[in-house]
Amino acid sequence: MRDMTMREIAHVSTGGTSLRVHVSNAFGTEPLHFTSVHIAGPVSAASSQIEPGSDRALTFAGSADVTVPAGAEYISDPIDYAVAPLSNLAITFHLDSAPVGETSHPGSRSTSYYFHGDFISAADLPDAKHVDHWYQISGIDVRASPNAAAIVVLGDSITDGHGTTTNGNDRWTDVLAQRLQASSATREVSVLNEGIGGNHLLTDGLGPNALARFDRDVLAQAGAKFLIVFEGVNDLGGLTRLGEVPAAAHADLVHRIEGAYEQIVARAHVAGLQVFGATITPFVGSAYYHPPATTEADRQAVNDWIRAPGHFDAVIDFDKVMRDPRRPDRMLPGYDDDHLHPSVVGYKAMGEAVPLALFGGH
Repeated sequence: MRDMTMREIAHVSTGGTSLRVHVSNAFGTEPLHFTSVHIAGPVSAASSQIEPGSDRALTFAGSADVTVPAGAEYISDPIDYAVAPLSNLAITFHLDSAPVGETSHPGSRSTSYYFHGDFISAADLPDAKHVDHWYQISGIDVRASPNAAAIVVLGDSITDGHGTTTNGNDRWTDVLAQRLQASSATREVSVLNEGIGGNHLLTDGLGPNALARFDRDVLAQAGAKFLIVFEGVNDLGGLTRLGEVPAAAHADLVHRIEGAYEQIVARAHVAGLQVFGATITPFVGSAYYHPPATTEADRQAVNDWIRAPGHFDAVIDFDKVMRDPRRPDRMLPGYDDDHLHPSVVGYKAMGEAVPLALFGGH
């Protein structure tokens, strides 16, 4: 990544008249210098080409370049730049030196393009290499009306979109965003996907555990008024992935998962967020976790806790939507990809199952 131009394509949910971009060095161990950062309208979600005349330079405290300290992120100055709901934005940046410690999102399901040299404003990068990851970009804020609100979704690979279409934007959160835009009552509600593949509530996986990343990924989000918590399958599956454990270990894990949910709700409520708990979907048959009956009992116990009154402000029952009525420990065959993650059809069913009434009265 030395002397490198990177162009990434991101999908926005709500639109607005101006925006700002978050560049990140969250996992870097040395300062990172961005010589320039630009935005543009991409020709498509799967192309490095940008629309003629759409390229604009971002500034940071009035300067074209910015040095981001280790462990930090910077927000660009706001720029007048209209973006339509459910549209795509190309973000291009140039680095003179490679990051020391990579800040990336491996499960972007979106193609990024990189090329040696400074081609920040190039209309196309036809000879660029490409990879389905995001790097160094952590968010886009769109200026909307004072009545606008954001839903933060804290999740794992099922929220991240494992098995969805690369550059297709058909995660369950994308389906939810489309439905919100289609209703006049919820058109100003955006969806912020904070899903990380392999994420756990209690231990680090392919990223920090949910409690450790909560302040940065939830509380720091501009305009956040709602939180959907859909985490826990990796904690449950991981307990017995390498073999059965004593009954006391199962009971302890269930107790700690419930305690983590309580922590999330308490911290979100202090910030004025409404918190909706999503039940954990079936995963018997998974070749990775191959859960025994004891793990399925743990899942049922956790879901009973999520559904119980007084814990979350409301419940989104993904388990009820996705389970096979004949074998409720498994996903419906038509919704199932690998017995752990849904298929594209399954993700669509999940996105359609979220009640819009939860967000209409903000």
